[in-house]
Amino acid sequence: MATAAAETAAAPAGSGKKKLIIIVVGVLVLVLVAAGAFLVLKKKPPAEGEDGEEAAAESHAPAAAHKVDPSHPPVFVPLDPFTVNLADKDVDRFAQVGVTLEVGDAKIADQVKAYMPAIRSNILMVLSHKTSADLLSREGKEKLAKEIMRESVRPMGIELPDEDEEAEADTTPKKKKKKKPVVVSPVNQVLFSNFIVQ
Repeated sequence: MATAAAETAAAPAGSGKKKLIIIVVGVLVLVLVAAGAFLVLKKKPPAEGEDGEEAAAESHAPAAAHKVDPSHPPVFVPLDPFTVNLADKDVDRFAQVGVTLEVGDAKIADQVKAYMPAIRSNILMVLSHKTSADLLSREGKEKLAKEIMRESVRPMGIELPDEDEEAEADTTPKKKKKKKPVVVSPVNQVLFSNFIVQ
């Protein structure tokens, strides 16, 4: 009988320690989440003109200048996957690429959907002129994303500058060169949801 009383007395003490451990772990998790949220919200964007390289990069990439408004999340327009034969001469290769366009709001998404057949045709033309070597590197994928962005807004009458043409213009001697107006793309970003090269 004495042992039964000792076992019942030990049980409440053990459950009290478990509760204390659970409470301490919960408080630690809460503090870590709060600290992480503070760091994310407190991070300052670099001031304009702070770094000349960043300013130059932004002027060449107008799509990167879009500010994300947390109260209005972006709208994503998924395109049906593309399956194309690649331009490799030695071997028959093909690529299957899933593309999603990030746009600012639903109005722009509806406009993109209205031009979808022309957009898909332009993207297919870009993909079919690529080789597997072009698509396998990260730089090749990034270049493809920029080309897809340029071709996806062309049916809407928006001409984004070609980076190759800009690079050539920068290397030529400076003559009275007209400053081209900055064109803002309605497509903020091109995202790949699927990328297979065989």
